Amino acid sequence: MSATIRRAAPADAAALAELGAATFVETFGHLYTPEDLQAFLDESHGVGAYAKTLADPRYALWIAEDDAGRAIGYAQAGPCGLPHADVRPEDGELKRLYVRAGIQNAGTGRALMDAAMAWLLRDGPRTLWLSVWSENSGAQRFYARYGFAFAGEYEFIVGAQRDREFMYRRPAQA
Repeated sequence: MSATIRRAAPADAAALAELGAATFVETFGHLYTPEDLQAFLDESHGVGAYAKTLADPRYALWIAEDDAGRAIGYAQAGPCGLPHADVRPEDGELKRLYVRAGIQNAGTGRALMDAAMAWLLRDGPRTLWLSVWSENSGAQRFYARYGFAFAGEYEFIVGAQRDREFMYRRPAQA
């Protein structure tokens, strides 16, 4: 399957909300109570949340579409907001990278990652960050191929659930 990667526009907010909620549920839905999951989806994956991010020039999103024009993955990047003592205001962060179940390992994630990395490094080298669920070893290996290494951990909170989340850092490279 081939995918087309393009920069998301304000008109994509609804498609991103649907895709963001669907991929989060596919990946993590089993971890949470229905109430906590829905509250998180409403706050973090609502149309308004994506519209706000798309309107902010400090952030960028990319959407992957299959040959039929169906959204199958997305990436989001912006300033780093992770709770690590070494984070500096100029640091960037890959905030989200999701591909629908059943389409993974076909190159779509790599294409989205490449687009996000190019944007994050558009003004030259800088330290980059991301976070990944502690039990997602496949994603950890994927990010290591881009030069990211373990830098710490924190609790990712969804309602009453506290998930162990790893922070990864990629130092500025000339």
